[in-house]
Amino acid sequence: MENWDTLKSEKDESRLLAGMIDEADAVVVGIGAGMSAADGFTYTGKRFTENFPDFIGKYKWFDMLQASLFDFPTRTEYWAFQSRFVELNYLDQPAGDGYIALRKMIEDKDYHVITTNADNAFYAADYDMDKVFYYQGEYALWQCSAFCHQQTYRHDDQIREMVRVQKDMEIPPELIPRCPECDAPMEINKRTAEKGMVEDAAFEADREQYEAFLEAHKSGKVLYLEIGVGYTTPQYIKHPFWRMTRQNKDALYVPMNQKTYRIPEAVRPQTVALTGDIRENILNAHKTLTYKG
Repeated sequence: MENWDTLKSEKDESRLLAGMIDEADAVVVGIGAGMSAADGFTYTGKRFTENFPDFIGKYKWFDMLQASLFDFPTRTEYWAFQSRFVELNYLDQPAGDGYIALRKMIEDKDYHVITTNADNAFYAADYDMDKVFYYQGEYALWQCSAFCHQQTYRHDDQIREMVRVQKDMEIPPELIPRCPECDAPMEINKRTAEKGMVEDAAFEADREQYEAFLEAHKSGKVLYLEIGVGYTTPQYIKHPFWRMTRQNKDALYVPMNQKTYRIPEAVRPQTVALTGDIRENILNAHKTLTYKG
């Protein structure tokens, strides 16, 4: 790991990031909510208050994530909120500059992405979706609320119709989507602690591709780049990244987060923590690599 050890002396985080990506044999990228927030797709502030003032007035929510997990009293109200949420955070969410710059930095490397986000960020930024694994579902997909079968569905026009015709925080009952197999109400395909989520054939294929990539890169200069990952569900990205780093003496674990989390003692010698602004570090690292090229 001689070259990477030399890189660690670089004090500018963006140049350090550029150097580590450039030097890596393979890059495993873990993306959490902090990455989308850094690109302006926040679940708090004006983006929340301007789009859901009626729901906030009724339920006194603090943020959009809390709202999206709320146990609504009726399906008409559930879909009134969720349709607006999906339109904002998936159907109409634009490409983020940070996501685009990250793609350009890694697209010529051997890489794979795992994300606990469920927005459209990777599609909008034109990633190779064969290299992106959405572990916690996608907002645009539906599943049977009774989990009667392992299949997801997508009907964007119906979502937009729900947004257009809803009134007093409810959609017309006839617009409630129903499972084609058992007629139970449909819900958003999003993993929860209580129920998990429907994992269809496409999900399983994505999981197999990700696991095959990890298996093929158990040695060598593997960069485990963790961006904006908190500690709500550390078992999906953070803990596996720690374990895989420990098992490969030539690997580096690089968390990008303005919050600090306790890193196990055994992983610290192979850790380079970047605590600066995520978006600015990525944009500047991309400029560094572009200039070098």
